[in-house]
Amino acid sequence: MKKALVGAAIVAAVVVAAVLLLSKDKKSGPKFRKEKVTKGSVVATVTATGTLSAVTTVKVGSQVSGIIARLHADFNSEVRRGQLLAELDPTPFQATVEQRRADQERAKVELRNAELTLARAKKLLEAQLQAQSEYDNAKANRDSAAASVAQSSASLKQAETNLAYTRILSPIDGVVVDRQYDIGQTVAASFQAPVLFTIAQDLTKMQVLTNIDEADIGRVKEGQEATFTVDAFAERTFTGRVSQIRLSPQTVQNVVTYPVLLDVGNPELRLRPGMTANVLVPVDRRDDVLRVPNAALRFRPDPADLADGGKKKVDAAAAPGAPPASGAGSATAGAPGAGQPGRRDGGQPGGNGAGRSGAGRPGPSRSGEVYVELPTGKLRTVRLRTTLTDGNLTAVVTDELKEGDEVVLGLATARAAGNAGGGAPRGMGRM
Repeated sequence: MKKALVGAAIVAAVVVAAVLLLSKDKKSGPKFRKEKVTKGSVVATVTATGTLSAVTTVKVGSQVSGIIARLHADFNSEVRRGQLLAELDPTPFQATVEQRRADQERAKVELRNAELTLARAKKLLEAQLQAQSEYDNAKANRDSAAASVAQSSASLKQAETNLAYTRILSPIDGVVVDRQYDIGQTVAASFQAPVLFTIAQDLTKMQVLTNIDEADIGRVKEGQEATFTVDAFAERTFTGRVSQIRLSPQTVQNVVTYPVLLDVGNPELRLRPGMTANVLVPVDRRDDVLRVPNAALRFRPDPADLADGGKKKVDAAAAPGAPPASGAGSATAGAPGAGQPGRRDGGQPGGNGAGRSGAGRPGPSRSGEVYVELPTGKLRTVRLRTTLTDGNLTAVVTDELKEGDEVVLGLATARAAGNAGGGAPRGMGRM
């Protein structure tokens, strides 16, 4: 009997402990992920993707057809202006030069003979031993022979020029970045000059050609500084300056962009032609402002977690003239982090092509709200105005927050994954 009483007492103690533990967990409520409000700078940027290239790139071709006999430069060869790059087989061109030179000598002989005939005809005419018509015929023959000499000289010069074209020379100082032909290949220059070499003039000075969306081009100005990264050196940020905004629009899938050129220094020769540059152009800045994470602006709690039970929101939605509420996930249209479907952090449209800005855009202040956890575990709503976002942090204006206060980003318990309806987890924000 005594053992039964002891067993019953143990069971009762276990039940009481379990009830107390469950009651404590129930009272404790949800646990929230939080982050502190900071003070500092917020910079809005325009993002785009571009391609690196040399400032001056020259394609060296051949003006005559022939077979590549020798190559004197290869990929990455440093060349000087006038340096020999390649030679075509000169045999047929030398034969043509010799033939034209022989034609010129024959024309000169005929000219000398015509001049002698003209001189004799002139003496006979002066002695009245020959008719005027014969003298005129001799003079015409002399003029024709002189024209033949000039024609043969021009043909010889053309043949010598074609022979000189078999030697491909560098037009600038630079580095060979591409070579299209090998020894033994035939170069055909019938309709256009084929490209044999591509030479970059000076790789210590390069440029980035990018395309900026029409919605952002108005905020980009010549002379603005920009930064960019390349995949080859992902840990390093390079700087450039906007040197040209071209007026020729480009339309791809109904997205209008404008070419923008950035001048870039490359003293260490790390950057190479053809690299893809991820460009950031700062277009607006706010200094010494309160900053909250965009996730805090997207967070929408369950009304049961609010200190007022969500009654104020319901009353505001039911007030005469109030805009229709769109549920717990609603937010001011266009506000940074407003949680609108299909928008990124900062309330910007999702990617829609090259050149579209990926960070927040400056504009009129918009209303928003964040939540602060009270000692009771409930949440207090803090209303504020947003001014500028960089995609991660948003500058806000409010008297209800100060630097160091913690704002709620989302739920940190299993409730975050137990949202009914299969939608986005409550408190995690809709993307």
